[in-house]
Amino acid sequence: MKYCSAFYTDIGIKKSTNEDSMLLQHAATEYGEVVFAVVCDGMGGLDKGELASAELIRAFDSWFRTELPPMIAEKTVEFKLRDSWIDLVTHMDDKISRYGARNGFSLGTTVVCLLLLQGRYYVMNIGDSRCYLLRDQIYQVTKDHTVVQLEVDNGLLTPEQALVDPRRNMLLQCVGASDYVRPDFFCGEIQKNDVYLLCCDGFRHVVAPAEIYEELNVRNIPNDQAIVNRLRGLTEVIKARGETDNISALAVCAR
Repeated sequence: MKYCSAFYTDIGIKKSTNEDSMLLQHAATEYGEVVFAVVCDGMGGLDKGELASAELIRAFDSWFRTELPPMIAEKTVEFKLRDSWIDLVTHMDDKISRYGARNGFSLGTTVVCLLLLQGRYYVMNIGDSRCYLLRDQIYQVTKDHTVVQLEVDNGLLTPEQALVDPRRNMLLQCVGASDYVRPDFFCGEIQKNDVYLLCCDGFRHVVAPAEIYEELNVRNIPNDQAIVNRLRGLTEVIKARGETDNISALAVCAR
């Protein structure tokens, strides 16, 4: 399987700092091409959220370079990946939390990551940054760790009410500001012409899933530059509709 991929980020119309951070890595191996992507949405005010998200991105970059290759060579990814990612985010949750405590402020970050390897996709998330899968239609792979999502699950809110609920940004957990983190994991088979979209919440608050699918389905993104153009176009629509958060997204297309 071959892949095209790209990302786009924008500070938005209100904030003075972009607290989002992203990682996109490709590697050629004897087992085929490997793609690893991460989107983190930091929080904490001023540049503290940027610090939290950037620290987690650096940790995942190091993981990709040093810990993943032996797993691939030993063919133990299926067995070790979940534990490896849990260890990483647990360590970073403690590290970021202790840094904030020493300096007298709170900071944290969401995370959603995607690994494409040997015909399978692996996804992990903490917080409300999302992964979507675009095939015959758009599917939301991840589930938000938010107050409103919990109330939807418990039948106290409808999905339509959750979209406009003022508590929609209240997180139940994030890396750095939680007593513990419990990631969700998802996996499945990659199909030709799949498109995987990772995004922060600022990217998807004011656009409908159908609009995302119309722009980012496989027919519209034949190469990396086309992905950038489509993400930039959606970002301009999002800003025109008044979104005040940072806006970041990353897409990978299987060919």
